[in-house]
Amino acid sequence: MTALSARKDFKLSDSEFRMFAELVRAHCGLHFAEDSRFLLENRLGRRLHELDLPSFAAYHFRLRNQGPGDNELSMLIDELTTNETYFFRESGQLRALIHEIFPELRLDRSASGASGSGARKGSPINIWCAGCSSGEEPYSIAIMAREIGMRPGVDLRVYASDISTRALRKARQGIYREASFRETDVRLRDKYFVEKDQLWQISSEIKKDVDFIHLNLMDRSKIALLGSMDVILCRNVIIYFDSETKGQVIKTFYEKLRPGGHLLLGHSESLINLSTEFELRHLRNDLVYRRPLAGFTPRDPWHLAAEAAIRSTDDKGER
Repeated sequence: MTALSARKDFKLSDSEFRMFAELVRAHCGLHFAEDSRFLLENRLGRRLHELDLPSFAAYHFRLRNQGPGDNELSMLIDELTTNETYFFRESGQLRALIHEIFPELRLDRSASGASGSGARKGSPINIWCAGCSSGEEPYSIAIMAREIGMRPGVDLRVYASDISTRALRKARQGIYREASFRETDVRLRDKYFVEKDQLWQISSEIKKDVDFIHLNLMDRSKIALLGSMDVILCRNVIIYFDSETKGQVIKTFYEKLRPGGHLLLGHSESLINLSTEFELRHLRNDLVYRRPLAGFTPRDPWHLAAEAAIRSTDDKGER
């Protein structure tokens, strides 16, 4: 070990913090506010030690001047992204997807797109898990779809993307620890996984149901290669973006969804102050967003609230 690699006291200056925060935000949308400074400093420091670099300035120079085949920026993003998830997370929303949204979409397919979505008769439902982490979410959907008799590749196509190459490697391997099953029915775990040495390997049948893609949500040119989607799940992802980036990503989702297509966000996320183009649907199991069908004009939720308040006042005055 060199004297340099033994250092443990790297500290970000104010200007260095701003430089790295802006570089990361411009690349992939991740937002680091002042209260996240220690986290950024700590993760950057790991890379400095591993690369034996003398300073944050030297590391910033390397990132800004990557040559062909240099994947250091991707490795840094692996350090900075949070990949905490588990199977059947926010299960109420998944039940809404499987038992309410999917039947509607299948009916639309059988009616040759009579609802105006533009989907061809008999075509598969396309679903995109954006920010899929280590794969538990798309695999959960594939399992639940099989449980209701849907045929992967025929009735359903599941696409899953993440910016973290490390997370995608784990997703493609499909090997999980016990913690990933904290909300999983034992029957489903035993049916679709094989246990070995306290690890659980997902079945090859489910693994081939999901197409994993390395994708940056800020890369509109690569996203354009994806076809039109019927459902997009992006749960607990945009909370890591600033308002401007959130707006850009939501606009991208709107453009990728067919008319009548659904957007499912995490329960701590909403489109308030981000977009008025979606309509909010109250399903039995959860609340979801939908891109309206052609001819529908979304209403500003604040205007709707004001109208309700006015009607209430008028009703009281008439009594």
